[in-house]
Amino acid sequence: MARIWSVIPDMLLAQRGGLFPFVPVFLGVGIALYFALRIEPPVWALILSAALGGLALIWHLRSRSACAPVICAVAMVALGLALAGTRAHLVAGPVLDWRYYGPVTGRVVALDRSASDALRITLDRVWLSEVPLSETPTRVRLSLHVKGEILTPEPGQTIMTTAHLGPPGGAVEPGGFDFRRHAWFLRLGAVGYTRVPLVLWEEAGRDRFIFQTRMAISARVQAALPGDTGAFATAIITGDRSPIPQPILQALRDTNLAHLLAISGLHMGLVSAFVFATLRLGLLLTPIGLRWPIKKIAAGGALVVAAIYLALSGGNVATERAFVMVAVMLLAVMVDRRAISLRAVALAALIVLVLRPEALMGPGFQMSFAATTALVAIFSAIRDSSHDLPRHRLLRGVASVVLSSAIAGAATAPFAMAHFNQIAQFGLIANLLTVPLMGLLVIPAAVLSILLMPFGLETIGLSLMGFGLDWILAVAQSMAGWSGAVRPVMTPAPPVLPLITLGGLFIVLWQERLRWLGLAPVALAALLWAKAERPPILVAEGGALVGVMTDQGRALSRAKGSGFIAEVWLENDGQGLDQPAAAALWAGSDTTVRHIHGKRNAASYEGCTDGALVIASANLPARANAPSCRVLDAAALTDLGSLSVTRKDDGTWHIEKARDRSGARLWNDKAVRNAQ
Repeated sequence: MARIWSVIPDMLLAQRGGLFPFVPVFLGVGIALYFALRIEPPVWALILSAALGGLALIWHLRSRSACAPVICAVAMVALGLALAGTRAHLVAGPVLDWRYYGPVTGRVVALDRSASDALRITLDRVWLSEVPLSETPTRVRLSLHVKGEILTPEPGQTIMTTAHLGPPGGAVEPGGFDFRRHAWFLRLGAVGYTRVPLVLWEEAGRDRFIFQTRMAISARVQAALPGDTGAFATAIITGDRSPIPQPILQALRDTNLAHLLAISGLHMGLVSAFVFATLRLGLLLTPIGLRWPIKKIAAGGALVVAAIYLALSGGNVATERAFVMVAVMLLAVMVDRRAISLRAVALAALIVLVLRPEALMGPGFQMSFAATTALVAIFSAIRDSSHDLPRHRLLRGVASVVLSSAIAGAATAPFAMAHFNQIAQFGLIANLLTVPLMGLLVIPAAVLSILLMPFGLETIGLSLMGFGLDWILAVAQSMAGWSGAVRPVMTPAPPVLPLITLGGLFIVLWQERLRWLGLAPVALAALLWAKAERPPILVAEGGALVGVMTDQGRALSRAKGSGFIAEVWLENDGQGLDQPAAAALWAGSDTTVRHIHGKRNAASYEGCTDGALVIASANLPARANAPSCRVLDAAALTDLGSLSVTRKDDGTWHIEKARDRSGARLWNDKAVRNAQ
């Protein structure tokens, strides 16, 4: 052991100059540690963690010891934990913990679409009848299930309706995606729906100018480019995805082209690169090109345009992350530093994690930085090696596109498979056929249309943009219909993605042959994923749906109802079934599991005597509680959340609750919120 400790200083000294990229890695470890806790740390523990981390960081900066990087790593972990906890407290707001039906009034601050393709609005300045302001959520989100002609909500308008509201739902299975945590950081204290038309209470004021400008641009784009093409163009220019129908979204997902919709690194990078190149070339043709540092001026202009694009896009998390990455690289150009390097990527990740530590847990952050890190590392290695891309301009361009798509696809594949439970098997081909067109035609035309819009000439740019988008949509819809376009994937065990991430980062960031030790955790993750098993029995919150695993896939107790839960279960199973097909398997599934749905069926249930597990969405009569059976009716399921059930060898039932896996945290426990 003493020999190992004596070797560590020499290993760290050999990494001098290359350790900074590890800073956001250890900060991320601390953030992940906070979210992995089952118990909410008290405020004093967060303060202590921040103080210890700060002191350790100061010691590191003043120390010349070879082991100082180890102290820095510990400091970043402590600071990451404190940072995530602080952010969770800063976004705290009331959460509705009962079912509400009644008048809802609020200001429209966001528009999007639900999974059922219904228009969805987010409201702030919320008022609920007979609910004290201290208990009124900061924001609520409503799906509009209204038939016939309705008021189309506009940004900034104050509207009123009658709606059903409830608390954000928890994980649909133990260990699954925790929507309550996601909603907490969005400041959503209630979600629901309305079947009643909206009533305009007050016209929009000027305090939502940027939002209103975005929607005005969106309307003009759709007027010039009707249909799916205009909806696609609107998403690229303003970030407004509400006009895009679900079939188009699904086709883009099935061909791994959904990233073209989100204003993220690709769009921000292409816009910045186009503006940078145009400004630099334009200035070069003027007398200024001989007297002024036009490269820096062009970088500054591109940075301004990127900031405007950020504002027009709505400034969501993905776009903020992309802007930070582009801004770091443009600022590096302005101060004569290498723009594209792992240090620049690390600095961008550090800024994003400090501003929004919760982003670490989302697929957007993980996939974006996985792709960027892999691209920078591999292209830097090619640049520094004797093996370069072809010198011929056309061949070099083709090789760059193919290599970039392959690298980005490989780097993001584990995260896409884990979060979305599918592989787009023709995704590489689809990206090769469409991404070059985004850079050569779509993005330049989008910039041109915005520049011409004040003069009423945006149709010129949008027409060019439409040709490119029509091609992309044609590729997506055509290839999505190919046999085997999508391959379902089972959800991995919780340690898999962290192992892949840490192993991959060690391979990329470490500077010596020891880096290949990172293959060990990656191999372990692959083994765990290959041996992953799904829960044999799943029970939805409140007992509304039951799923039993069979040799043919998961059998569901109902062919309709609880559609979102059924979809998530089946996706996580990686079987590729839909709800009706899964329900058809129920008759041949485990006869020791029974599901009683509805009050009428519960009232007439006579009970069991064969040791069965009985799940009921309503209260069962006393006669149903036979000693040999395990009965879980509405009364027993209250406050348990979703369940995973396994039958032991001795015939007893082991029940795991989603609430036990998620723990007692700010976002899911009122007692914890009141105690903080």
